[in-house]
Amino acid sequence: QVHFEGSGGGLVQVGGSLRLSCEASRPILSIPEIGWYRQAPGKQHELVAQISRGGTIRYADSVKGRFAISKDNAKSTVYLQMDNLKPEDTAVYYCNKVPSMDYWGQGTQVTVSS
Repeated sequence: QVHFEGSGGGLVQVGGSLRLSCEASRPILSIPEIGWYRQAPGKQHELVAQISRGGTIRYADSVKGRFAISKDNAKSTVYLQMDNLKPEDTAVYYCNKVPSMDYWGQGTQVTVSS
């Protein structure tokens, strides 16, 4: 099964920006749909952005206009540019297939301070 490793998280103030990266253990062109999910404390995973093999993109309403997903097929890496961050964006962010696998790889913590 494919393994995803996220990175790029950190502590940022309200209104700040971060760029997350997620490297897959096999070519992402072999995966029909990849998403960025987040999990806040005590909550389930939430799909916030997804990109298809062909480049079709969709966003959750909560991040539309602030987040941008992209990918580099040659590097098997998916990115999430996050701008105008809000405290409610605080969570651990993960990559996974869409629909998600039961296995969640390495996430990256994003903390937005007010």
